[in-house]
Amino acid sequence: MFYVYVLKSLKDLNWYTGSTNNLKRRFIEHNNGESFSTKHRRPFILIYYEACINEEDARTREKYLKTAWGKRYLKSRLHKYLSVKSDF
Repeated sequence: MFYVYVLKSLKDLNWYTGSTNNLKRRFIEHNNGESFSTKHRRPFILIYYEACINEEDARTREKYLKTAWGKRYLKSRLHKYLSVKSDF
């Protein structure tokens, strides 16, 4: 399986979208500072993911979620999560 995921930085509250074939390993790498693009924004929580059977589908979905339309989709999909004030 291949995964598209969205992380929320607890430092700056911004989101990071990526894809991987091993979601658990990749999440740990982000939180350990092993990813150049996110090492200064950690720690992270996983707020969303999708599973795809094929890598090309996952990459295409990742690119879509990074567009304005994709961000609107995520905000709609995560409406309840975003409407609840959390301690994160």
